[in-house]
Amino acid sequence: MSADLLLVAHGTRDPAGAAATEQVAERVRAALPGVGVAVCFADVRGPTVAEALAGQPGPCVALPMFLAAGYHVRVDVPAQLAATGRADVVLADAFGPDPALVDGVAARLREAGWLDTDAVVLAVAGSSDPHAQADARTAARRLGRRLGGPVTLATIAAGGPRVPEAVAELRAAGAERIAVASWLLAPGLFQRSLDTCGADVVGAPLADHPAVIETVVARYRAARSARRTA
Repeated sequence: MSADLLLVAHGTRDPAGAAATEQVAERVRAALPGVGVAVCFADVRGPTVAEALAGQPGPCVALPMFLAAGYHVRVDVPAQLAATGRADVVLADAFGPDPALVDGVAARLREAGWLDTDAVVLAVAGSSDPHAQADARTAARRLGRRLGGPVTLATIAAGGPRVPEAVAELRAAGAERIAVASWLLAPGLFQRSLDTCGADVVGAPLADHPAVIETVVARYRAARSARRTA
């Protein structure tokens, strides 16, 4: 029996962010014909995990669309799933610093006008969670290998250094052009803050980049395979 797919996003008050998640779901439906695909949010807005699962009575794979394994991935989403009492829901691995997504970020940076002589900053949301911080460092290392040069890691909302500080330090060190790669999934307040960080080039968020769809499909199939094996 096929299982439905529940995409669990963080949640945002910005309508554009929610619309981006729905666009991902639409493209995933085309990539997984016959699989019911629904969207819910871990925080800020609805539908909640419980509300979305109420509309999916059969087996389901819940996939946390998070780029780092912070609180929502390790504690919040599993707790929300457990509270539903459902035994037919499999929790897939979160996105994390998947190499395909790193490639997608590099592509977004090129689309924005990145030159191979630019100094590069990877802008992440930021977190006090050590697991999320480790994922961010991994993403920066992988992006550096992908671009063939050093990448400075900076945060938007938590931790440090913050993106404007990192850009200013690179400028003071002699960088003529600075490009900021966005390690975000959707547009919103965080992405807009990058427009005033002082960089010459700012990449767009991943949104419905093909790498995101590829990663969703891979996580879904891996979760289904693991359930059959178990």
